[in-house]
Amino acid sequence: MSAMVDRLVLYAKLVRLDKPIGTLLLLWPTLWALWIAAAGQPSAKLIFIFSLGTLLMRSAGCAINDYADRDFDLHVERTQNRPLTAGKISTKEALAVAGVLAILAFFLVLQTNALTIALSFPALFIAASYPYTKRFFAIPQAYLGVAFGFGIPMAFAAQTGMVPALAWIMLLANIFWAIAYDTEYAMVDRNDDVKLGLNTSAILFADYDVAAVMISYALVIGIMATIGVSREFSWFFFVGLTVAAAMMAYHYFLIRHRDRAGCFQAFRHNNWVGGAIFAGILGHYVIK
Repeated sequence: MSAMVDRLVLYAKLVRLDKPIGTLLLLWPTLWALWIAAAGQPSAKLIFIFSLGTLLMRSAGCAINDYADRDFDLHVERTQNRPLTAGKISTKEALAVAGVLAILAFFLVLQTNALTIALSFPALFIAASYPYTKRFFAIPQAYLGVAFGFGIPMAFAAQTGMVPALAWIMLLANIFWAIAYDTEYAMVDRNDDVKLGLNTSAILFADYDVAAVMISYALVIGIMATIGVSREFSWFFFVGLTVAAAMMAYHYFLIRHRDRAGCFQAFRHNNWVGGAIFAGILGHYVIK
């Protein structure tokens, strides 16, 4: 029994259950879309499906990521003690965990409609292929934005049976948000990634990394504000957006000296940015 518990603990660490920030960064834009698609009244069933599905797919993605990066993680200070890299679990176990989690997530998707089920296949491909983009794509953070934002068109599909232009515009906003927060994350590992020959936005932007983060943040706010104006959202939405913008401005002071601790703190703080935007959307429909 003790050995089984120890194994489960290792699997939990593999899928980052002890580090929920990734799940939250995936969940917030999905909830933005779900609430807007449902005009503020999403069904409890869809909230449950997308919330649990987000957790399952993020966890599966972590297992696939560690499998793909197992040879690189050994040389990165922050990741060398991950269960797979440290040899505490096997590659077959990691793939099995990812497979089981993906199957469970697909079972949830089967409770929706045909369009959502169809969208789940490219979503799975994007999630599974993301870890490999660091080998050939100069800005894998943009690809991450698609992976972390694909819940947006899926939420619209599940709620309305279609994917309107609004969903893709929101996905674009999420891509810029991911470029911002994951560049902050990449700034932590930049020296190690350079030695390993990997591609990240922090390396691509070089001395303009801080500027790129702030411009990406500005584009997120600009796109979401345009959505709010075009759909005649109430003042509450714009209060939430203003709070999010203030948090983004605060991140400048955390990352401007490129201190590893400050960059990582800014990355983690994006949970509150996503939450502030969701609070604005939620508040709009509550007072409407």
